[in-house]
Amino acid sequence: MARTPFSPNQPSAAPSTGGAPAVTPASGASFRPTMRNPEAAERRTLVVGRGISLQGVVQDAERLVVEGTVEATMIKATELSISQGGVFKGEVEVEEAEVAGVIDGTLTARHSLIVRATGRVLGTARCRRLQVEDGGQITGRIEMITEGNAGASSTD
Repeated sequence: MARTPFSPNQPSAAPSTGGAPAVTPASGASFRPTMRNPEAAERRTLVVGRGISLQGVVQDAERLVVEGTVEATMIKATELSISQGGVFKGEVEVEEAEVAGVIDGTLTARHSLIVRATGRVLGTARCRRLQVEDGGQITGRIEMITEGNAGASSTD
């Protein structure tokens, strides 16, 4: 008698964890969240994986992770993480952003923007705090958000 891959009678290789599946990393692999917030795993997260292209409108995602390519007119989220090799084209407004890939367009990070050594920001970036690692590139315009202009937008 052959079993299907989803047979409820199949024994589990790992002990049950009260309804949550057990995850065992591959040898030598470890999970490290990109953003510093430990609650990030609890948020509604959209991951655009390597080799995937997404074009259009993204709604209701609290956390956007770009490993592939995203083209969007306006995205509002809490966190944006562009991985090395990832490309974002368009306009995005977030609380925190971390760029290790490329962003081409307009980025507003109401709190902090981190440009990693492999990151490139092309266009306009607005942020309250800016950190650029050695090797990170910013080409275009940087606007620092202060208490007086926190709600103001540029009229270029």
